[in-house]
Amino acid sequence: MYPDGGGLYLQIAAGGARSWVYRYMLNGAARYMGLGPLHTVTLAQARVKALEARRLRQEGLDPIEARNVELGKVRLEAAKAITFRDATERYIESKKAEWRNAKHAKQWKSTLETYAYPIIGSVPVQDVDIGLVMKVLEPIWRTKTETASRVRGRIESILDWARVLGYRQGENPARWRGHLENTLPKRSKVQKVIHHPALPYDEIGAFMETLRQQKGISASALEFLILTATRTNETVGARWSEIEFNKKTWTIPGDRIKAGKEHRVPLSAAALAILKKMQSISRDDFVFPGGKPKKPLSNMALLALLKRIGRSDLTAHGFRSTFRDWAAERTNHPREVAEMALAHSLGDKVEAAYRRGDLFEKRRHLMNDWAVFCSKVRATDKRGADIVVLKEAIL
Repeated sequence: MYPDGGGLYLQIAAGGARSWVYRYMLNGAARYMGLGPLHTVTLAQARVKALEARRLRQEGLDPIEARNVELGKVRLEAAKAITFRDATERYIESKKAEWRNAKHAKQWKSTLETYAYPIIGSVPVQDVDIGLVMKVLEPIWRTKTETASRVRGRIESILDWARVLGYRQGENPARWRGHLENTLPKRSKVQKVIHHPALPYDEIGAFMETLRQQKGISASALEFLILTATRTNETVGARWSEIEFNKKTWTIPGDRIKAGKEHRVPLSAAALAILKKMQSISRDDFVFPGGKPKKPLSNMALLALLKRIGRSDLTAHGFRSTFRDWAAERTNHPREVAEMALAHSLGDKVEAAYRRGDLFEKRRHLMNDWAVFCSKVRATDKRGADIVVLKEAIL
């Protein structure tokens, strides 16, 4: 270390590298502030830099911290060149690995391209404020409330990501709680609740009789969906590796369940009969194979079947409501058993924390009762009284 005076030194490292250093004391400890290499910074320039550092020390400031603050400002200004579109693409890329469904990324990009990009896509992410967010949301908040809510949440996530990485500062203008909730009406006040068309449970027996007269994989898949009270994607995506015939159990992995947790489904005799029938025509690992090799049945195949048998007023998902109404109104099975049969998360967080099991054996009794009920056809005699006709079914 060769001193020039006033804390300025020429430092020659062991390898021969030469650079300027300003040495000063802070809280009883020596600190060294690099001022640049000798081949770039002249002695005169180094003396000016050391003088500026001494003035900061005289004002009680730490020259290194002051320089870091200035560098932070410079980086923030440079970050303003990152637009909301750029931030979105980088955010989606960073999150792809943790999203269960590849369609999720496409949905994110599609909704933001449609509703956000026309207004804030080219805006520097630092400059996105509440006025711009409102300009995105207000036109669709009352007419497309569900979509608008998703757009809001996605903008909030992207702006949070940008803040963490230093691309913006301050409050998140897309935050709902304590922020946008004061400027936009609550979703419950403006969103229309649209229920999936569902079959009254007293008509399920007659429907199942009609369904069992249909030929083809779609008919078997829909019957299996009804008997297991599962969702369409869970049924059409079923694989033989998930079925345990000896335990009469179907285990659906968490990446195909809405709640994200593995779900065990107890299989009634009627449901097992469908599986055994499908085994005879199985071409690959999918229980309900589609038209293309190694591809499952299409989600739309079940809707097409309903239309073909003259029930376009129904949806496959609606049979879950049929099952839930039947369980509540015609059985003594506890509510939580029916909810777990539908793979619903318990609404009570305390109850969910203490209930570690999945009530599997109780659910087995419930699903067996449901299979029996689905085999009954209700009719009326000449006096209008109900007659229950037991149709042939494997129970």
